[in-house]
Amino acid sequence: MADIFDSYTMARAWDEMFAAPGQPRPPYLSLFATLQPLSGNDLRFRADQLARVFTDRGVTFAYAGEERPFPLDLIPRIIDAAEWDTVTRAVRQRVTALELFLADVYGRGAVLDDGVVPRRLVTTSAHFHRSAFGINPANGVRVHISGVDLVRDEAGAFRVLEDNLRIPSGVSYVIENRRVMTQTLPTLFADARVSPVDDYPARLLAALRAAAPEGVADPCVVVLTPGVYNAAYFEHALLARLMGVELVEGRDLVCAGNRVRMRTTHGEQPVHVVYRRVDDDFLDPLHFRPDSVIGCPGIVNAARAGNVALANAVGNGVADDKLLYTYVPELIRYYLHEPPVIPNVETYRLDDDEVRHDVLDRLDTLVLKPVDGAGGKGIVIGPQADESTLDSLRAAVVADPRGWIAQRPVALSTSPTLIDDRVAPRHIDLRPFAINDGDEIWLLPGGLTRVALPEGALVVNSSQGGGSKDTWVLAAEPAASPTPLRGATGPVEVIPHDVAPADTGTGALEGQQ
Repeated sequence: MADIFDSYTMARAWDEMFAAPGQPRPPYLSLFATLQPLSGNDLRFRADQLARVFTDRGVTFAYAGEERPFPLDLIPRIIDAAEWDTVTRAVRQRVTALELFLADVYGRGAVLDDGVVPRRLVTTSAHFHRSAFGINPANGVRVHISGVDLVRDEAGAFRVLEDNLRIPSGVSYVIENRRVMTQTLPTLFADARVSPVDDYPARLLAALRAAAPEGVADPCVVVLTPGVYNAAYFEHALLARLMGVELVEGRDLVCAGNRVRMRTTHGEQPVHVVYRRVDDDFLDPLHFRPDSVIGCPGIVNAARAGNVALANAVGNGVADDKLLYTYVPELIRYYLHEPPVIPNVETYRLDDDEVRHDVLDRLDTLVLKPVDGAGGKGIVIGPQADESTLDSLRAAVVADPRGWIAQRPVALSTSPTLIDDRVAPRHIDLRPFAINDGDEIWLLPGGLTRVALPEGALVVNSSQGGGSKDTWVLAAEPAASPTPLRGATGPVEVIPHDVAPADTGTGALEGQQ
């Protein structure tokens, strides 16, 4: 019998599926048993089916100037209930602290007065906008949708890689990945307790409606897109359709008297909430780039007047600046008075002269990132860079120390991935998506697992040739009901012989992080 894992060689990193060669971790036992008899040709055939379905549904992305079906690997990534609980607590904690930071920075500025974050860091951020002052959301939420990127380190522990609080993208792939996997490979789900992901559109719509200005009982919600040529247009259209709201472009909106209206065939209709997928710089030509033709003139003034809610809020980028990322653990302690549930990756601030000199002496051992980079652009992985690249990087850091951070290279965890007709380890990360409705921060069970498809590559972004996996969060096992003994006067709980009675003493075990 064929075994696709016979030739699988574990990389020098934490393997998500295997604890040792041929020994799957407990959450993967059922999946391993299902996949083991299949051949590489079987998997290749099913992978081609997935690609055809994605093409038919328009689930594509632009890579090297060509529209391609988004690469979805057949082998899912699995996270058990206990681990997902840790992820949930960590993301909620982080989003809560960053919400408080944004309210503070665009308000009284206590965090700056107390010296927790240097004032210069905020004022020199390209995403700190004075136009955001005076905009006070009706329900106090600025980060309605967030994506916190996580990786596992060499020991298998989660680390936070970065925060995305402006316009996090990728949730459409989470929804479509699950839809296609359940249709094409239903047998994989037979024995698994996989948490569903189809609640996301309803949760998102509820959070957007909750953000409406005070006194609006039945708010009109729209999704604002830059248009069909945007790389994430598929996502904009999908979310609008699943929420049952209008997908609009800037030319469809008009702002007068600090109120936003939408042009329709029946005349202009009031708009109360705008889920905008347009960057700050292009959102309102009266406040940002005057040459923008994809935004709505006056929409920022309407938000300041309290007549429309913008999701996410203008100016959130100051909180996901990669230099500010290094201060998030301190922000958690400052605002919440507790330690971070999941720590950051070790990071160096290059605006510190002593630290910068040390980093410049060992560029070939570190990862350098531009603080305002996105999509993996501008990242230099020192151990994989040539001398010319390092020389250019050194000059760039010296010219603009504020514009860079350095991080310890993390051997991102790997997961078995179908490459041609064989299975090989490839590095992955995880982007959980969180929705804040003002009362609760809810996490979509699973999020987007991104895969670096080239061998040895560490950059997982689709714009750099990466793909994705369906991410399974296993529901907790239901608690067993006590077994009554026949003939007893009342139910008697039977304790299995291998379970010790609970300790009734005064001592307590400390929980581990």
